[in-house]
Amino acid sequence: MAGQVGVRHSINHPLEYIKTNVRKYHVSKIIFASSSSVYGNSTAEKFSENLECNPISPYATTKLTAEKLCYTYHYLYNIQTIILRFFTVYGPRQRPDLAIHKFTRLILEEKPIQIYGSLDMKRDYTYVSDIMQGIEKSLEYNKTEFEIINLGGGNSITLREMIQIVENALNKKTILEQVDEQAGDVVQTISDNTKALQLLKWQPEVSFKDGIQKFIEWFENIEMNR
Repeated sequence: MAGQVGVRHSINHPLEYIKTNVRKYHVSKIIFASSSSVYGNSTAEKFSENLECNPISPYATTKLTAEKLCYTYHYLYNIQTIILRFFTVYGPRQRPDLAIHKFTRLILEEKPIQIYGSLDMKRDYTYVSDIMQGIEKSLEYNKTEFEIINLGGGNSITLREMIQIVENALNKKTILEQVDEQAGDVVQTISDNTKALQLLKWQPEVSFKDGIQKFIEWFENIEMNR
């Protein structure tokens, strides 16, 4: 959970990610926080755990490398391991540089939002409380010794739709500024949650619209108390 994060920063600072995200600890059970970015630019209808992974950024590569190290230590030392692939986590206390947090601030400040590439890029957003429930269920799970499990919202939402939902929640319009596509950004993500439901009895509970409303309530409360 304490790894170096962010796809774009990893393009210019790959060694930071290799040094930080590939580590060794002495433990008997591992719950590893991986990322949907390991799937790269997959064109699959849904991303299931058995898809071939071809990461396109140093960040994603370090996550996949760590997954393989987790398997190695599980194999050699019988460490129970669950790898959780998170899909675009959002909600209160989200990092300020991530899209929903940044867009909310810019819309309220009536400043332009830079759009990298196409408004049709898609992401599967997962509310933070759903992720926490998935982690808790993983800690309790003991039926198998090694698993890779997606935790995602289960719906793919375009950048255009995301902006519209944030606009509606704020009751303000967005100023858009088109810029070049960023290296390392994938075109789409969408989680197949079948395995999470089967093994962990987990499925997302918070819809994207409700999650955005919860985030904005938190954001406005923080801004009012600055």
